[in-house]
Amino acid sequence: MTRVRATGALLLVAHLALVAWITLRPLDVPWVSPANLRPFAGIRADLALGPAEAARRMGAGLGLLAPLGVLLPMAGGKLTASPLGSLVRTVAAGALISLGIELLQTGVPGQVVDVDSLLLNTVGVALAHLAIVPAARVRLRRRAETRRRAALPREDTAQGRTPTIPRVGIAP
Repeated sequence: MTRVRATGALLLVAHLALVAWITLRPLDVPWVSPANLRPFAGIRADLALGPAEAARRMGAGLGLLAPLGVLLPMAGGKLTASPLGSLVRTVAAGALISLGIELLQTGVPGQVVDVDSLLLNTVGVALAHLAIVPAARVRLRRRAETRRRAALPREDTAQGRTPTIPRVGIAP
């Protein structure tokens, strides 16, 4: 379990570094659109561009932080966590990380704050968590149980049942 936790922490740091590089580097653009603070306005605008472009843009929003849905519980390393509690903790952490990125973007030239990206990032974290973490935990618990059973000494059943003596009276 320690290897899983260490791997999760390492991958989490690497993913967050990649996300920071993608979202917080200054962009050299001739003009910048205003910040979108109305929920679903950007999603409606994406849908107006056609299904292919909408799928590409919304997929990018869903996929940016989606690995956090798996990496955060992996770095935590608990096999017996409550499924609902794990989902709530992971989604809340994903939403806070997304909010932090959006707030940091206010000071980066060329980057625009968009409330819809906060929503899409959070939904992406939730979907990734729901799709992978419960099944992975069940698999890891079964593997741990199998290893634990293999480590226990087994009874020798080759000798058969223990013999009993019928009708033995009690001594006076």
